Amino acid sequence: EQFEVCARDHLNEHTDRRLAVLDPILVTLTNVPGERDSILTYTSLPNHPKYPERGERQVSLGPRLYIEREDFSEEPPPKWKRLKPGGEVRLRGAWVIRCDEVVRDASGEVVELRCSADLDTLGKNPEGRKVKGVIHWVDAATALPAEVRAYDRLFTVANPAAEDDMMAVVNPGSLTVHANARVEAALGSAEPGDGFQFERTGYFSVDPDTDSDTLVFNRTVGLRDTWAR
Repeated sequence: EQFEVCARDHLNEHTDRRLAVLDPILVTLTNVPGERDSILTYTSLPNHPKYPERGERQVSLGPRLYIEREDFSEEPPPKWKRLKPGGEVRLRGAWVIRCDEVVRDASGEVVELRCSADLDTLGKNPEGRKVKGVIHWVDAATALPAEVRAYDRLFTVANPAAEDDMMAVVNPGSLTVHANARVEAALGSAEPGDGFQFERTGYFSVDPDTDSDTLVFNRTVGLRDTWAR
């Protein structure tokens, strides 16, 4: 725990921010003009919110986006601040959107959310209402495919050597591979060893397995200790 706290403190200061969606679900903004792979506009996002001298980057914004599947719920718990049918949420640095329709495939899995965007909310709050939730996203037209390897603790107990059978306490979730992740276009120039904070997700470095076809990222540590009690 102490090592991870130190890693978070260091990486929080020294890594630029980027947008990445590990488990994408398609969002179609039905009131946004343009073809499915067109770019409507650009929004500026800071490379680091604490250090404006690090500059900003332009992120494309069009009629199709990806958001995290876990940021949508058809039957959300109380005080849910993310997207739900009929609910609104702000896209980080972009518009406020409302979910109008849920699309499923033949097996019943949700494969698309059809939403409408409040086009007057780019860089400002909507008039007459408060929108509390903010989620991250990537533009479908320019997002790059990536493999994201989410490493976690190898054992489920603090001292596995004290167990009669060490293999019985191996964490089955010590590695989750997100093979269909999507990341913002700015990461296309990333080199092996480069580190970034994926907003709302954690700290990641570029793996040497990265090549011209597939970006590969390894999770160094999450934004918080998910094992804390």
